[in-house]
Amino acid sequence: MFDIKSFFKREVEKKLINVDDYIFMPERVDMELEGGSLNCVLNSDGRVDIFYSKQGVTEVSSATRKHPFTAFETELYHGVYDDVINDLVKEVDKIIDGSSKYFSRSKIRPFTATLSQNPVDKNKF
Repeated sequence: MFDIKSFFKREVEKKLINVDDYIFMPERVDMELEGGSLNCVLNSDGRVDIFYSKQGVTEVSSATRKHPFTAFETELYHGVYDDVINDLVKEVDKIIDGSSKYFSRSKIRPFTATLSQNPVDKNKF
């Protein structure tokens, strides 16, 4: 059943708390996570960029700021962006494990030199 009251409440909250109306102080939180490096960046426009790197593979995702009146680190500690972080970790692990349909070690061609060196006998000329 459709709840009109909750619909209007959500619309009013969107109007009151619109992250586009705020300028945030940029922040960055770095930490080690599951053998990789996690970087969470709050941009001044309210966009949150999350980078996860492990064994040379990096995935990036963006999210909008969910609670503009809460400290960014507090949002992170309360797991507000855990779903985004979990997806990044899974994608990086999937690529590292070779189960990605786009990246696998068997599809990468080894670099081999194709130049042959034929020494020229200078005495012939």
